Amino acid sequence: MAETETPVVDEETPDETGLPREQEETDEPEAEPGSEPQADASDDDDAEVSDAADAVGASDESDDESEDEDEDPPVEVKGAGGGKPPALEKPRPKRPRDPVRGVALVLACAAAAWAGFASWSWYDRANDEDLRFAELRDQVRQSGEQAIVNLNTLDYRTVGPDLKVWRDSSTGAQYDHVVRGGAEFEQQVTELKTVSKAKVLELAVSELDEHAGKARVIVAIQITVIDGEGKTVVKLRRQVAELTRTSAGWKVSALEEAPVGSSGS
Repeated sequence: MAETETPVVDEETPDETGLPREQEETDEPEAEPGSEPQADASDDDDAEVSDAADAVGASDESDDESEDEDEDPPVEVKGAGGGKPPALEKPRPKRPRDPVRGVALVLACAAAAWAGFASWSWYDRANDEDLRFAELRDQVRQSGEQAIVNLNTLDYRTVGPDLKVWRDSSTGAQYDHVVRGGAEFEQQVTELKTVSKAKVLELAVSELDEHAGKARVIVAIQITVIDGEGKTVVKLRRQVAELTRTSAGWKVSALEEAPVGSSGS
């Protein structure tokens, strides 16, 4: 009778899966040292979406930076102190210039300049008029003084030429008076052999009308008379003379006198 062999169970005999039991438990792939586990497909998709979003964000940032470059650079504002970093203040937008305001400013400056020029011109003309009037007053003074001296000077030795000087120094009513009384004056001076000389002590122009050509002077005059016997008489008189402007200058048109005293020697 044949011997029945008892089956030997091998530990490495595969189970129902067909794989050895120990191998089934340890057959998972082992990660190599220094390598990372691979991500799932879903993780790869998320990474791609994130990268696309980052790219879009970077594009927007670059656009913003380009717009910022077009604007004026920020102005650095210095701090009051304390070691704080300076703050950056965005520059204010420039206001457009107002052309109307500019024109108004120019017109105002021009008006001020014209007013100053007009004032200066008026002042200059006023000074010129004052100067011219002063010069005219001096002319009246000099002419009146010489005419009054002439009309109070007469020498029996030169009576003819002296009477001619009287006529040349007179005009109007005074001229007529000299012409009418010329013969009588000559006769008296010749008979008495008198010599009269005049000297103006003081003269003032009391009135002067440039447009009318009239003036009045007040004069203090000293007249020295020497008769034929050599006797000298000094007379002090105060006279008022009216002067009229003629083509030959200022001449005496009227002469009045009032005695102020006399002295003899």
